[in-house]
Amino acid sequence: MNDLSHRQDGAAPSTAEDTAAASEVTELCARLIRFDTSNYGGGDSRGEREAAEWTAGLLSDSGYEPVVLESAPRRASTVVRIPGEDRDAPALLVHGHLDVVPAEPADWSFDPFCGEIRDGVVLGRGALDMKDMDAMMLAIARSWARRGVRPPRDVVMAFVADEEDTGELGAGFLVDRHPDLFEGVTTAIGESGGYSLHLPDASRLYPIAVGERGSAWMDLTARGAAGHGSRPGPDNAVATLATTLAALAAHRWPVRIVPAVAALLDGLCAHLGITVDPSDPASLAQLGEAAKLVEATVANTLNPTMLKAGYKHNVIPSEATAGVDGRVLPGAEEDFFATVDALLGEKVSRSFRSFAAPVFADHESREFAAMAAALRRADPEALVLPFIMSGGTDAKAFARLGIQCYGFGPGLTPPGFDAWRYVHGVDEQVLVSSLEFGVRVLEDFLRSDPLTVRSDR
Repeated sequence: MNDLSHRQDGAAPSTAEDTAAASEVTELCARLIRFDTSNYGGGDSRGEREAAEWTAGLLSDSGYEPVVLESAPRRASTVVRIPGEDRDAPALLVHGHLDVVPAEPADWSFDPFCGEIRDGVVLGRGALDMKDMDAMMLAIARSWARRGVRPPRDVVMAFVADEEDTGELGAGFLVDRHPDLFEGVTTAIGESGGYSLHLPDASRLYPIAVGERGSAWMDLTARGAAGHGSRPGPDNAVATLATTLAALAAHRWPVRIVPAVAALLDGLCAHLGITVDPSDPASLAQLGEAAKLVEATVANTLNPTMLKAGYKHNVIPSEATAGVDGRVLPGAEEDFFATVDALLGEKVSRSFRSFAAPVFADHESREFAAMAAALRRADPEALVLPFIMSGGTDAKAFARLGIQCYGFGPGLTPPGFDAWRYVHGVDEQVLVSSLEFGVRVLEDFLRSDPLTVRSDR
C-alpha cells in the first residue's frame, strides 16, 4: 500500500503515517488555545475570527481552498473540502468548534489561555472542549497534503463558531445559509465520543455517541395582580412561579430506555457479568466511570436555571419569569411537553428560548463499525459501545440536512484522569499522549472505507 491508497479494514497504520500527524498535533492544539474565543452566550463573545483565519491560513498553505464565513461581526467559521479518490461516494463531515466557554483567571492555577505544553500536558481553556479535535483535524489535513494522500471519499472539515451557545451563529448559519458546502455529505463525526473510560474490571470502554437528547430552553412566565408589599397578595406572580418551579423540580420522569442506551447497558452487563437496574443509582454504580453515560440518558430531565421578578422590596410585581433547561430523549417529545404543560397549570405560560429536537443515528451501521475497527486497531482490548449524549452539540444543526451524526473524537487517558472534571471546569488540560493516540485513530478512520467493514461488530 502506498501513500495514495486508502486504508482497507484490518490494515494497521505504519509508523511513518503515525508520526506525520502526531508530530504537530500538540503544537497546533497549544496554538489554538492561545486564541481567546470565549463565548458568553446571548451573542456576547470574544469572537472566533482570528482563530478561523489562522486555521484557514494553515489549510491554504497546504494547498487546500478553505472558506471563512462570518455570520455576525467577528463570529467566523472555516470550512474546507478535501477531495477523495471517489468523488461520487457519499462524503463525510468532520466538525469541531472554535469557541470555548469563559474562564475566570482567578480560579485557575495558570493562565486559561496560555496554551503551554508542560509535563506531558497541554494547558488551557478548550484543551478538551474542543481545540484538541480541531488540532487533530488540522494535523491530518496538513499531513495528507505533505504526503499526497487522498481519502477514499470527500472529507469536509468544518471549524465552527458558537457551539457553546445556541450554535445559530456557527453550524446553524452554515446549514441555513451555505448548505452547498455539505453537498453529498451523508455522515458526520464531531464531539463527543471515542475516548477511553476505565471499567471496574480494569478494561477500557470507548463509547461512541449515536444520538443526543433534545434541548428545550424555555421561559416560564407567571402573571398576577400588582400591589403594595404590605397588603395581602393572594394572586402573587412570584409565589405562583415559585410553587410551579418546585413542582417541576420535584417531578420524577419515568425511565425510558431507547435502543442505543439498551445496547450500551446490554454490552456493559455482558462484559462485566452483572445485572443493572437503570432506575437505581446504586445499581448503576456497578458500571464505574460508565455510569455517567447512562444516568442522564434513561429519562427526560428539566431543571430551573434562572429567575427574574420585581424591582422593589415593597412592590408585588405583576409578572415573574424563570428560565428552565429541558432535555428530551428521542421519541419522547410529545410526552415531555404534555407533562410540562400539566405541571404549569393555567397561571404559568411557557415560550421557547430555543428548541433543538433529539437526534440519533444507526449504531449498527458500517460507519459505526469502521470507527470501532479503528479503535480496536489502536487498542486491541477496546470495548466499543454506543451511547446517547445527555447534552447537545452541533450535530443537531447538521442533522437538519439529513446527515447521520456521530460523536467520535478519540482519546486515551489513564485511570484517575477525570476528563469530565476539566470540561467547562477549572485548569482544563489534555494529555499529549491522548492527542497522539487520538490523531492516529482519527486518521485511521478517515482513511478507511466503511463499505469494506462488517457492520455486525
